[in-house]
Amino acid sequence: MAFTLDPEVAAVLAPMTAAMADIAPPPVGDVPSRRPVLNEVMAQTAALQPVPADVKTTDFHFSAFDGAEVLLRWYAKDGAAAGPAVLYLHGGGMISGSVALYDPPVSRYVSSSGVPMLAVDYRLAPEHPYPTPVEDCYAGLGWLAAHAHELGADPARVAVMGDSAGGGLAAAVALLARDRGGPLLAHQILIYPMLDDRNTTPDPEIAPFAVWSYDDNITGWGALLGVAIGTEKVPAYAAPARATDLSGLPACYIEVGQLDIFRDEDLAYAQRLSRAGVPVEFHLRPGVPHEFETYGYATDVARRSTADRLRVLRSL
Repeated sequence: MAFTLDPEVAAVLAPMTAAMADIAPPPVGDVPSRRPVLNEVMAQTAALQPVPADVKTTDFHFSAFDGAEVLLRWYAKDGAAAGPAVLYLHGGGMISGSVALYDPPVSRYVSSSGVPMLAVDYRLAPEHPYPTPVEDCYAGLGWLAAHAHELGADPARVAVMGDSAGGGLAAAVALLARDRGGPLLAHQILIYPMLDDRNTTPDPEIAPFAVWSYDDNITGWGALLGVAIGTEKVPAYAAPARATDLSGLPACYIEVGQLDIFRDEDLAYAQRLSRAGVPVEFHLRPGVPHEFETYGYATDVARRSTADRLRVLRSL
């Protein structure tokens, strides 16, 4: 039996698909053409739902390993008690996205869960290839741990969370925190994470549904890794699927759509985490592609997904 879209998601996607039917996708490797389109899509989908009025933001900056100033944005719900905190890393295929574009979804997580979040405006490839993005994110974790008490957060209850490219960066930050002896992480929350630079051969069962296509994936990884993409020179901190030892990592929540090109790498990562003794909660969402809950937020599958994420956040 061939795969089909969830009916509710299909209804939401239909007008988008029709509007783009006559638009030729940019060629592989063309970041300048992709970036504005991806940013516009993020802005539009983020604006589909209201921004909570009970979440306030505060901006901070830190000096990265190369001296550059990197923005950190702290999101906290009015009247929330001291407790856990989350380092949030945005998506965008390593080549697009920003903290500003993610203000609405991060604010909604904070408002609904009561858990404050610190978002890192990490620098993007290809202008800033590996290791800059992940080092920016890891430094953000260090900043959060160092300033937890003044922010009203418990440094022993800090989690890392991200979606898509941000999910891959979150997994890499967990590896770095383990291998560098801290800061302590209580949990990792990986939303359809981008984990494996070797995922370049289209699956004919998934390709027709791919919101983030195989050409997009090659472009994003190529921007991050350059000529090293797909070779044995790629380290696990760039592509966490390459890690040979997953023991000693924090408990992990991971989910992906059945029609997402990241399905197999995410499933494999969840299995390998489990075999390494890491507690794992894994969800394979049937009938949905990448980023399904951003544009199909009112569908049943999106509501179930959001409820699961919020449950994990509240459990911290």
